[in-house]
Amino acid sequence: MEREGAEKPVPRKHVETVSVDGEDVDVRLGVWISNTKSRLGTLSAGERAQLTALGVPWAG
Repeated sequence: MEREGAEKPVPRKHVETVSVDGEDVDVRLGVWISNTKSRLGTLSAGERAQLTALGVPWAG
């Protein structure tokens, strides 16, 4: 979010490559965000708090 800003939309097809234990892993970030937004009502208070702490504006 620091790179792009929390207010900017992430296209559903966006894939972010991250390094895990020195190995590159593709994360389907757009799909994750879309799914999380659509399931926001079923998230626990703790999960919503974690998203809010990360600066996700629609989680609060």
